[in-house]
Amino acid sequence: MPGALPPAQALYIGMEVVIAMSSVIGNVMVVWAVKINRSLRDTTFCFIVSLALADIAVGALVIPLAITISIGLKTHFYSCLLVACTVLVLTQSSILALLAIAIDRYLRVKIPMSYKRVVTPRRAGTAVVLCWTVSFVVGLTPMLGWNNLQRLQENSSLGADLVVTCQFENVISMDYMVYFNFFGWVLPPLVLMLLIYVEIFYMIHRQLDRKVSASQSDPRRYYGKELKLAKSLALVLFLFAVSWLPLHILNCITLFCPSCEKPMFLIYIAILLTHGNSAVNPIVYAFRIKKFRNAFLKIWEQYVCCNKETPRLRSRGSDRLDSHIKRHMQQHDDL
Repeated sequence: MPGALPPAQALYIGMEVVIAMSSVIGNVMVVWAVKINRSLRDTTFCFIVSLALADIAVGALVIPLAITISIGLKTHFYSCLLVACTVLVLTQSSILALLAIAIDRYLRVKIPMSYKRVVTPRRAGTAVVLCWTVSFVVGLTPMLGWNNLQRLQENSSLGADLVVTCQFENVISMDYMVYFNFFGWVLPPLVLMLLIYVEIFYMIHRQLDRKVSASQSDPRRYYGKELKLAKSLALVLFLFAVSWLPLHILNCITLFCPSCEKPMFLIYIAILLTHGNSAVNPIVYAFRIKKFRNAFLKIWEQYVCCNKETPRLRSRGSDRLDSHIKRHMQQHDDL
């Protein structure tokens, strides 16, 4: 009978389970909210749904696999490599979704009059497909040969059956992780997104600082809404960077300073941060974006609390009044 898990590992696994459940439930709510709320079905929220789907996969697939890896499972080299590559694909998809969101918001502020003509639903869908395609190419590159198989064979650490203790650093090359993944496909998009949001805030504040007459109140309201949403999405980007940079920094230490000690609890914290990022985005949407908050409350009341009040219970006059109020509120809807 195997012994009990060390306290640190048991705590790590327990926190992973909580993060997995939160990530799946929260991001399913995001997708559900977009489905039931027509006003959330524009191009930006198309990219947000793509990000939510990647986060659902992290909770439902990646975290259970990470827990399995943490207990030192022995498996075929390529089976373990495929598990590690799955994490890389979903991470890259999240980064590219955030980049697409930033570019979309930039265009919305830069060319507000022609935005809907330039950014069509079809083009947005094509962008999502392109993001996922690039993510698969980048994330599955180790499967094509850039991995640790040859090194393990040269060190006689791998038998003819190719069975290995399934750990990320055993199968993934740190050269790939640092030079190709981090320096090539993580850091440049993060820097580009930072520059895009700086430019977005600059353009919005420049518009809001202009002296406008009463007849120009609509542009002020438009840019005010854009500023609020840009702040929320920039917060999502900031949390992503804070969550993922520690693990990439540890990878750099592994490559450039092989003799440096890395305490196991630091590795656990870095991994938990990366997985926890998948659970925080729905919380940001709920607290920062009014339309998401209203949709979440509607889902909670109708499908969890079973409070299914229908408009048929009201009089026709009340229905007409509500319809008039809704049209009025839509004109002044504030994200």
